[in-house]
Amino acid sequence: MEVGTNTPHFPMSATLVLILGFLAATTIGSVAWYNSKRPIGWKDKERPDFVPDVDTDQ
Repeated sequence: MEVGTNTPHFPMSATLVLILGFLAATTIGSVAWYNSKRPIGWKDKERPDFVPDVDTDQ
């Protein structure tokens, strides 16, 4: 009896979901961190251009 020796041990779709999930979490986390309150000494620093402004006056 032969077992398929050319089959991958970890499905390619699971790897793709893992990579996309990591990139999404990193991106969303970065936007949230930039929109949070600034640490001491960073109050006068400019926000990067790629981070959207979030209205917190609600």
